[in-house]
Amino acid sequence: MQQQKIILAGAAGLVGQNLVIQLKEQGYTQLVAIDKHAYNLEILQQLHPDVETILADLAEPGEWQNFFKNAACVVMLQAQITGKYIDLFIRNNITSTEQILTAIKQHQVPYIVHISSSVVNSVADDDYTQTKKNQEEMVVNSGFKHCVLRPTLMFGWFDPKHLGWLSRFMQKVPVFPIPGDGRYMRQPLYNKDFCKMIIHCIENQPNGKVYDVVGDQQVDYVDIIRTIKKVIRSKAWIIHIPYWLFYGLLKIYALFSRQPPFTADQLKALTAGDHFTGVDTKQTFNVIQIPFEQAIHETFCDVHYGHIVLKRVDSSH
Repeated sequence: MQQQKIILAGAAGLVGQNLVIQLKEQGYTQLVAIDKHAYNLEILQQLHPDVETILADLAEPGEWQNFFKNAACVVMLQAQITGKYIDLFIRNNITSTEQILTAIKQHQVPYIVHISSSVVNSVADDDYTQTKKNQEEMVVNSGFKHCVLRPTLMFGWFDPKHLGWLSRFMQKVPVFPIPGDGRYMRQPLYNKDFCKMIIHCIENQPNGKVYDVVGDQQVDYVDIIRTIKKVIRSKAWIIHIPYWLFYGLLKIYALFSRQPPFTADQLKALTAGDHFTGVDTKQTFNVIQIPFEQAIHETFCDVHYGHIVLKRVDSSH
């Protein structure tokens, strides 16, 4: 497979940027990276001038679909994760998938690795959850040989949101607020580990399999924050504020921000009490997960990638 053409749809986001690094380390030489966000795609191109990059909107039919000819596999990474309006989720999760499946059918690409999300198993009910469920169903019902990976909350190099945003916020402010007692259990998944699992699927091509992929350490939100503070040596003072006040502040902030970094819906998801059960990643993918604190240290202290941050955009994984 290392000599075959691999299409990465939505390649300039969090998973895509990390996946390119891991694929190249494994000897892959024919990578085609497609994304509509010029700034983030330019970062990928500068880091990897040997990778073919295509600036294109996957929700629109176009010349990009011709690059699927002679491809051995398509990795579907594109996703709308946050946003204030449902049409963004429909366009970037549903319409883009329709166009990609059209290209796969036209050029008879033999295999799909679809990156879904653990939210399809979540108690949460929002635009992201519903459109990710629909997107996954489209792939499963497409008739093409495929597998589906459902990761939990991810972190790693390049992250413009999530733990990456939290770390940068912590470096800027003297006080870091936490809703309630902060004892909201998370199962964070290190992106480097997840990318190795994707490569395992590219190479072994399980058909019709759906894998729930979970970080194998359960860490409370407040302990995630404390670990980040320790690793980046922040002097911010962590304070707890009532949940209702935190929620209200997020609602107010969203009125003035086109791209709020943390929404009220995400707060509800954080505190929903989800507990995900995943596959044994060592047994299934031959991937032993890196311990959480070590992974946090790699994320923020790596000399090559720890300082690079993508732009927060309307569509990025």
